[in-house]
Amino acid sequence: MRARRPRWHADNVSVRFRIAAELRMFLPVARRREWQQVPLDGTSTLGHLVESLGIPLTEVGPMKVGHSGVEPSYQPAAGDVVEVPPVPRPQRLPEGPRFLLDVHLGTLARRLRLLGIDTAYHNDMDDPSLVVQANEERRVLLTQDRGLLRRRALWLGAYVRGSRADEQLRDLLDRFAPPLRPWTRCTACNGELVTVGKEKVEPLLEAGTRRSYDTYGQCGECGQVYWHGAHSDHLEEIVRTARGAVSGG
Repeated sequence: MRARRPRWHADNVSVRFRIAAELRMFLPVARRREWQQVPLDGTSTLGHLVESLGIPLTEVGPMKVGHSGVEPSYQPAAGDVVEVPPVPRPQRLPEGPRFLLDVHLGTLARRLRLLGIDTAYHNDMDDPSLVVQANEERRVLLTQDRGLLRRRALWLGAYVRGSRADEQLRDLLDRFAPPLRPWTRCTACNGELVTVGKEKVEPLLEAGTRRSYDTYGQCGECGQVYWHGAHSDHLEEIVRTARGAVSGG
C-alpha cells in the first residue's frame, strides 16, 4: 500500500519575508536578498523570526501579512508572506528627542550637543547600565551594537548608520528630524548654557582670550566657559549643514 503523504512539506511549514532594501544591510553578506524563507517552529513570534535574520526590531516599521497589519507578537502561520519595511522617517518619538549614546559614539554625542539636542553620554558605561538609564530617563539609546538593541528590557533604541561622525549625524537628523537649538548646550556634559558677563568668568580666562572676546556662555552644570574661538568656523559649518539637513535645504 502506498505511504500517505505528510500533511505539510518543507515549503509550507515556513514563512517568507520580503525585506526592504534599507534593512538588508543587517542580513549576513551571503544572504542579502529581498526574499528570505524561515522555517516555523510552532512557538516563535513574528518578531523573533525577524530578529533571527539579524534585523533589530528597532529598525522595522509596520509589518504586513497580505493586506493586514500585524504586530511583532503575531504568531505566523505556515505559508504567510510578510512585508518587512524600515521604520518610517522622520520617526516620531513618544518622549521627544532625548538620546543616550553608547561608548563608541563620543564624537556624535558632542555634535548633537553642539546642535542643542539633549544627549547623554558616558565613556565608561556598560550595556546593562545603558539600558537602565535609557529606561529611567526615557531616552532613545543610540548604538551600532545590534545585540544591545535586541535586549528585551530596552524601551526604545535605534541603530546609527555610518562609520564617520558626519555620516552618523546626517542619519540621525534624517531619522528623527529633531528641533535644533545650536550653541545652547555644553558639549562636555550636556548642561544648558547661560549667557554671562565677561567680568563673571574673567578669572577663568587666559589673557589672550580676555583681550579677544567679549561674549561668553557658561554651563549651568559643570561651569565650562564657551566663546566663539579658533574652531568656530568648523563648528559653524557643522551647524549650517545640520540646519540644511533638517529643513530639507
